[in-house]
Parts: sequence; C-alpha cells; structure tokens
Amino acid sequence: MKYNTKTILLTAVLGFASMKSQAQTWTLDSVLAVVENNNPTLQVYDSRARALDAYAEGARSWMAPMIGVGTFMKPYPGETTEHENEKGAWMFSIEQEIPNPAKLNASKRYMAARSNAEKQARSVRHNALRAEARSLYYQWLVDEKKLSTLAENEEIMELMLRLSRIRYPYNQASLSSIYRAEGRLGEVQNMISATKSEIESIRHRLQAIMALPAEEAMMIDTTTRVVFEPDPTFADTATLVTRRSDVKELEESIRIMQLNEELRRVQAKPDFKIRFDHMQPIGDMPQSFSAMAMISIPIAPWSSRMYRSEIKGARYDIEAMKYEREAILIDARGRLTALAARIQATARELDNYESRIIPALRRHHQAVMVAYEENQEQLPAVVDAWEALNAAQMEYLSKLESYYLMISDYDEEIEK
Repeated sequence: MKYNTKTILLTAVLGFASMKSQAQTWTLDSVLAVVENNNPTLQVYDSRARALDAYAEGARSWMAPMIGVGTFMKPYPGETTEHENEKGAWMFSIEQEIPNPAKLNASKRYMAARSNAEKQARSVRHNALRAEARSLYYQWLVDEKKLSTLAENEEIMELMLRLSRIRYPYNQASLSSIYRAEGRLGEVQNMISATKSEIESIRHRLQAIMALPAEEAMMIDTTTRVVFEPDPTFADTATLVTRRSDVKELEESIRIMQLNEELRRVQAKPDFKIRFDHMQPIGDMPQSFSAMAMISIPIAPWSSRMYRSEIKGARYDIEAMKYEREAILIDARGRLTALAARIQATARELDNYESRIIPALRRHHQAVMVAYEENQEQLPAVVDAWEALNAAQMEYLSKLESYYLMISDYDEEIEK
C-alpha cells in the first residue's frame, strides 16, 4: 500500500493536533495545588516533622531499671571459715534513676519546638517552589502570546513575498527587496522555532516541580489574566510577620533557642536514684537488705560551669536572631515598595503600547501595505513598516514578561 508525501504530512499534522487537543489544560491554581501535594521535597519536611513529633513523645521517658546478681562478703576459694556467718551471701540488686520532672518537661517542649521549626522550613521551601512554578507559568503564557504574534507576522511576510514575486517579472519589485523579505521571513521562522523550544523546556521544568511524568501532555490556560493589586498594609512590618514563612521560621528558631536556654537552666535541678539490695545468706544467718536513695548536686562549681556558659551563649544567639528578624522585615518592606512602584510603571508602559504604539504602527503598516498593493509604494517601505511593527510587538511582549515576573517576585516577597 503506497502513500504519497502529502498524505503522510497531513496524517502527521492531524496526529499532532489530536495529541494537543487531548493534553490536559492546567490553570495556575491547579498547578500550585499539585506542587504542594506531589513535590517530594516537601514530603521530606513532612517526614522529618513527624519524626521529631515521635521523638517528643518519648522525651519524658525514664531510663530502664538495672538489676544485678552477685555475692556479698563471700570468702575466696581455699579460705577456711570457722563460723556460719563467715560464708557470705548471695546478693540481688535493683536500681532506678528518677529524672527530675522539670528536665523531662523542658526536653519535651524543646523537641516539639524543633518539629514546628521543620514545618516552617517546609513552608519556606514550598513558597520557593510556588514562586518558581508561578514564574514558569507566566513565561509560558507570554511565549504562547509570542507564538501567536510571530505566526501573524509570518503570514504578513509570506503575503508580501507572494506579491513581490508576482510583480518582479513586470519590474514592479526589485530582487534585492525580495531577498531582504526572505531573510526577514527566515528570522521570524527561527524565532518561532526558538519560542517552541523554550515552551518545551518550561513544560519539562514545570512537570518536574509538579512531579508529573515527562511524557505527559500538558497545556496551560492561555486565557489567564494577571492583575496586580498592591496591598498597602504591607507598609507595616507587623503584617509581614503574619505572612512571611522565613520570618515565622526565624521566630521558631528563636523559640527553640529560648527552650534550649530553659533546658540548660533546669540542669541546675537535681536528679534522683534509688537502690535496693537483698542479701540471701549461704550459711545460717538471717536475711538482710540495703536500701539507698541518692541525689545529684549539679550546683557544684566544677559541674555548673558548663551549663551556665551555654545559657549565656544562648542569650546572645537569641539577641542576634531578633536583630536578624528586624532586618529581614525592614528589607522586605523596602523591596515590596520598590517592586510595587516598578510594576505600576511597567503597567503604564504596557497600556501605552496596547492603546497607542502598536495600534499606530499596525495602521501605518496596513496603510503602506494597501499602497503597495495599489503600486504606490515599494517593497522596502512595506518591510520597514513591518519591521517597526514587529519590533514594537516583541518589545511589548518582553515588557509583559518582565511585568508578570515582577508580580511573581512581589507575591514571593510577601510569602517568602
């Protein structure tokens, strides 16, 4: 069975179109939800937090009791004894350490705080992944708009070429102008190829963040509208404290250091130990026992020096982290204010491109094109008008991408 080239090409195009139509379309919210649920990096933090929760459950445990069996005052082999009470006894011992309850409670609170810090670290990593996924989504969105614009420009250039080739035999178009138009057409086709390659690269990176199979077809919602609404409440650092994950993580670290300081302070409290010994005589002697209670003396100068110095060091660490938190909040407030100003300025530039620059250049190109079709203009003038329009459109899309990425940076700065 034989197929000609056109049949094979048509089949391939229809197959590609069918695959594209079957690809799932993802909104930005659905992408971010999958990142949170599927990304294995976040699951690492979940497992670590659960491990620390499990350790905290066992922080109030006592040491296991000790039991022993031996002899008590038994003569060495070969030694002679004159009385029954000189034969010694078998000895059975049990010993139990009783830790100070204040130390156990402090240790449990310290371990629980470490679990909370791990959860905040997860939030920091989650927000970084959200920011990356959001930026990739916006870049893909702009690239789709760029593909549409380039396809339109490709059609315009092909039309100009067809007209010029028709007119060339009648000396109504120059060969150099035709070659120039062919070169510009090739540049547009290269840009289309590069943009498709960029979209494919973004798709693979986005699927990696979402933990999706690389071979899965994926499309984005090209109707997505990105609107910037600055929040004036973030001029107050108190609002940022409630939103920024890195600040919350730092606060948990401060709390851990405070609990660690408390844990060191309770080392000054004594621990206890009890011991009971039972002696079973070998001869005709009465049974006997020994009971003892012991208490540690951690306030002794040679043992207290260590935890006292650790308490002092912990206080300095807490002070340093408080200054660090203040610096982060002040820096974040400045960044948000600067980003908001840049975003609003870029929005005004984009509006100028949409309402004035591009419509004016498009009308200019259309007017020159009509004049060319009526033999009132030459092909170089049409190409110049097209180049001006194309340059403005590409500059608009470049600024649009910057606009989207700045909005993504703004959102990241709030949640960071």
